[in-house]
Amino acid sequence: MNVDRAVLTFAGSVVLISLALAWLVNPYWLLLTAFVGLNLIQAAFTGFCPAAMIFRKLGLKAGSAF
Repeated sequence: MNVDRAVLTFAGSVVLISLALAWLVNPYWLLLTAFVGLNLIQAAFTGFCPAAMIFRKLGLKAGSAF
């Protein structure tokens, strides 16, 4: 697995978990979904992604985007 796939997997997982928590616990968990979406948009324009930096430090090989 490379960094790109890890970032997309992590972001998708966080979105689904936050949606489930919003449904089951409290609608304020949707703020986490919004945060993930905004982070993905800014990463597309700036190339800066904190999750990609962490995955790279964990030893994953670089992808084409990060």
